[in-house]
Amino acid sequence: MNVYSVYVEAARPRTLPAAVAPVLVGTAAATTPLGELSWVRAGLALVVALSLQVAVNYANDYFDGVGGIDTDARIGPRRAVATGLIAPRNMKLAIGVTLAVAAIAGLALALLVGWELLLVGVAAILATLGYSGGPKPYASAGFGEVMVFVFFGLVATVGSAYVQDGAVNAVVVLASLPMGALATALLVVNNLRDIPTDRDVGKVTLAVRLGEAGTRRLYLALVFGSLFALIPLAVVAGEAWLLVPALSITVLRKGVAVVHHAPIGPRLIEALGYTAQGQLVFAVLLTGALAITGGG
Repeated sequence: MNVYSVYVEAARPRTLPAAVAPVLVGTAAATTPLGELSWVRAGLALVVALSLQVAVNYANDYFDGVGGIDTDARIGPRRAVATGLIAPRNMKLAIGVTLAVAAIAGLALALLVGWELLLVGVAAILATLGYSGGPKPYASAGFGEVMVFVFFGLVATVGSAYVQDGAVNAVVVLASLPMGALATALLVVNNLRDIPTDRDVGKVTLAVRLGEAGTRRLYLALVFGSLFALIPLAVVAGEAWLLVPALSITVLRKGVAVVHHAPIGPRLIEALGYTAQGQLVFAVLLTGALAITGGG
């Protein structure tokens, strides 16, 4: 395996739809007419989101590797630092590079839109590093899901609309809720799989706190909550088209079935893939519906 493919693997491509989806939805929810949207701003927002997602994955790999949290007992995809595929110093460099890319793209957006975006960018970078790093990682305090909901749901979706409009409206805020729920569901199923090994090494995630049954219920609540969130969105917008993303249940139900029935083990990796696919289908359908209805 060449060095490039190792870094690609460590970036965990299955999680990247969590970065793409809110940018698509937020851009489509903007009140700016489709023909007048700035694709430069949309592209920069996508670069920021993807870079932060990769940086989170690299940081989690690094901090869990050097902290001894990733052991041979871990069920999920192999970690680059823990297995020696990437030296810790090189992973730190990779984290720095991805954060630098996010910062440069964010600075460009700030120049185009407004300096208030710098505050959001700084908060996002600090959240990225604080997830599994520092003296008190918030993922180990049970707050990882909250931060994912906020930054990969609310902030990413609303922010993608804001860079187009320079304003926030009710439709984009409501659209951000299911995006946050599905992004959080990705983390929940990941942490469900890791409950035994996280508990053994003292990593007290929300899943460890809730236990296996509680975490499964949380996953189901997030998935079905994302679908029910379409109702107030459609009501406020006055557009039945905004209920169309509910068709994503055809994909999401596969993840639900695995999480509901499968014991903790490798099969839960399948649920991660189904959830990511379902999130992307949901986002594409919502993006299309918003485009048809004229967004916010």
